[in-house]
Amino acid sequence: MIPDDERLIKLAREVGVWLAARDERLATAESCTAGWIAKAMTDVPGSSEWFIGGIASYADEAKTTLLGVPAAVIEKDGAVSQAVVEAMARGAIERTGANRAVAVSGIAGPAGGTPEKPVGTVWFAWARRDGEEIKVKTRLEHYQGDREGIRRQAVGRALAGVMMS
Repeated sequence: MIPDDERLIKLAREVGVWLAARDERLATAESCTAGWIAKAMTDVPGSSEWFIGGIASYADEAKTTLLGVPAAVIEKDGAVSQAVVEAMARGAIERTGANRAVAVSGIAGPAGGTPEKPVGTVWFAWARRDGEEIKVKTRLEHYQGDREGIRRQAVGRALAGVMMS
């Protein structure tokens, strides 16, 4: 099911309530969603209480310069990989001071897919600071649909995952 804008805002509001109850703040590191998760979060009035900001790191060099993802990791595993989203999530926490972060990198299409990583492949990472340690959970999803549908599904999954991390 592809969530509509109303569903995404409702989900963002739920995430905000969840974060506020824990006195935590979220940052985003987004590639294929290009800031859409941050937009959904800030569509909720009062979001400055629990949302620090987002980094739209669409290009590989932005992942490296803005989030500290090692270029060697991108070269070895590809931008759409578990290792890269994990590094993106860690970088978002380290660079913003957030307690939590969500990172997304995927292939929204219509081009860019390969047999190993077809269009609709999306990697997610949810990170949380636990004292001095940053703990990260990752997940791989494969979505169907057009470019907007794939991205919209990714935003919904990213938001829902914050409350499960």
